Amino acid sequence: MKRLNQGNFNAIIAVDQFGESAKEKNLVGVKIQEFVDRDQFMRWLDKNNELVEFIFHIGAKTDTSEFDTVLLNRMNTQYTKDIWARCIQYQIPLVYASSAATYGLGEMGYDDDESKIHLLKPLNPYGQSKQDFDLWALQQKEKPFFWAGLKFFNVYGPNEYHKGRMASVIWHAFNQISKTDTMRLFRSHNPQFKDGEQMRDFVYVKDVMEVCIFLMHHRKNSGIYNLGSGKARTFLDLTKSVFKAMGKKENIEFIDTPTDIRDKYQYFTEANMEKLKKIGYSKSFYSLEEGTDDYVKNYLMKVFKAY
Repeated sequence: MKRLNQGNFNAIIAVDQFGESAKEKNLVGVKIQEFVDRDQFMRWLDKNNELVEFIFHIGAKTDTSEFDTVLLNRMNTQYTKDIWARCIQYQIPLVYASSAATYGLGEMGYDDDESKIHLLKPLNPYGQSKQDFDLWALQQKEKPFFWAGLKFFNVYGPNEYHKGRMASVIWHAFNQISKTDTMRLFRSHNPQFKDGEQMRDFVYVKDVMEVCIFLMHHRKNSGIYNLGSGKARTFLDLTKSVFKAMGKKENIEFIDTPTDIRDKYQYFTEANMEKLKKIGYSKSFYSLEEGTDDYVKNYLMKVFKAY
């Protein structure tokens, strides 16, 4: 929301389940016109749709260990369908959050080709809830005049301290190193990868925001798009960059991957970003080192000192 304020968008309607003190830190210094509880939003939108220029539906139940499929369908799939219907009715453009979790183990690669999305096999109910909506959206005859689903890869960056175990590896690394001067990584149980050389596409949240702002102004070429850095990096690269940003000596240990997630552990993800580039997005993305340095020095270390 601060990024919207920087673009002089100050009449923001914030929709969430409010009341968590950890979340409220994210709203300090942000210009917001109104707060609407997520359970009241559809009624609010029915009454106030003429005031709404654009909807970013980024919220969801994001716990990848959640197995309550009824809850995930209600919070992730059906809720987005309800927003979608109103965007059609009231002629409001929409950007919603999909997820790279839809790619599963990556058997079909990481290409956001919409003709291949039905082949994807998510590894958990969270990923399936996102996959279910993507497939539903593509099948609809009626669509908002502009819409985009963004398959977020491993997003990291400021204002994630309320996420607990779902926060980024950089957040967890910073906290673990601050307390113990050590970072523990999962050992590899795949002979194709050495310990710590499991790879992910880590994307800085500031880049995510720039893509969202681009789409808000672009408003054409509707569809589903990958949103990662386009470059897979190892967990060792990430951990070393955190130690460096903190000015501490590297001390890395390895532990077994928990057995309950071992068989569904992703060893490699990398977003194919050509589709987004082809519609005109030309900004460069933060490298892992650049993003980590900015996040650690300008945000995490300042928060850590404040406590």
